[in-house]
Amino acid sequence: MSTAAPTGTAPDRGLRLARAAVAALFLTNGALFANVVPRYPEIKADLGLSNTVLGAALAAFPLGALVAGLFAATAIRRFRSARVAAPGIVLLAATTLLIPFAPNWVALGGVLFVVGALDAVVDVAQNAHGLRVQRLYGRSIVNSFHGVWSIGAVLGGLMGSAAAGLRVPLALHLGVSAGLFSLVALVAYRFLLPGPEDAERTEVVEEVTPAGRRALTGPAVKMLAALGILAACGALVEDAGASWGAIYLSGDLRASAATAGLAFVALQVAMTAGRLTGDRAVDRFGQRTVVRAGGAFAAVGMGLALAVPSVWTALAGFALAGLGVATLVPAAMHTADELPGLPSGVGLTIVSWLLRVGFLLSPPIVGLVADLAGLRVGLLSVVFAGVVTVFLGRVLVDRTKSA
Repeated sequence: MSTAAPTGTAPDRGLRLARAAVAALFLTNGALFANVVPRYPEIKADLGLSNTVLGAALAAFPLGALVAGLFAATAIRRFRSARVAAPGIVLLAATTLLIPFAPNWVALGGVLFVVGALDAVVDVAQNAHGLRVQRLYGRSIVNSFHGVWSIGAVLGGLMGSAAAGLRVPLALHLGVSAGLFSLVALVAYRFLLPGPEDAERTEVVEEVTPAGRRALTGPAVKMLAALGILAACGALVEDAGASWGAIYLSGDLRASAATAGLAFVALQVAMTAGRLTGDRAVDRFGQRTVVRAGGAFAAVGMGLALAVPSVWTALAGFALAGLGVATLVPAAMHTADELPGLPSGVGLTIVSWLLRVGFLLSPPIVGLVADLAGLRVGLLSVVFAGVVTVFLGRVLVDRTKSA
């Protein structure tokens, strides 16, 4: 069995390969659906949808994630995180190929429901495996995984923006994306960690028994609720760029299709930078300080961008929001996974599920507000999420436990 790398000692080759393999899974997971996002305006126009109806269709993605997400812990305990994450990405890639053939918003919602269900289970599995690797490293590395996810999202967003600008047929575009990233996931699979999910833990983890379920009461429930709200705040910010960034720029600000897609890219580029540097900041200042300062940064940055609307201020606002919440979701997941007394994977699964609640509620709420008062008002959800993060960020753990 692998052992933790002592402080100041380089990890062995197997551990480095496992870290690279997990990073590859995060990359593919980030890139796959990001290819679709810049083409939302085209899908919206082709199907003749209003903002509210589009928001309802997009909400099927997090709804599918909510339905399937709570089964992630069971799947991981039965098959192990490696066997859930990599093959799951291949299934996810295959399902995205159905999006171009949806004839109406109901069919589009049905496809997105399945995509969301698969994505939820894959997301928990890849995070669970990444936290296994982090325990062996004995220092924070989980932000770098999410940073690589953001790199994948930026890559997918650029691919989608380029395809939209070049008017590449959506089916051809998504076929190339699915084939490429499925291959990456399958190669990564062979280098993931062997053994049971709790092999790297130093503390004894309870089995799933009635006594284990009783741990989900009192302080544990309050902590999970707070962590879930924090994760949902991260979802609100990410969804603002993913679901509404291109529509805001192309509609309210009259940007071209290629430029409009850069709203999502700007948010993800900044989030990537924040996550790739986030582990160093977390090790130095602690997760609480980094996350709360980032929440304030996101609220102020996006608030100023909405106060002075233009293409460039909007792109800057999305970038500042992405940078501000860069470490928020990884910190919430890390804290949930370290909560004492919970069976393996339960805390991570519950917080991941509550994260999906944020993705479920955001599109229809922002879409409804946009139809009533304008999308510029709807995007104040980003400012709200930043303020909530400042207040709730104090519940996070500060340091990484080693194996």
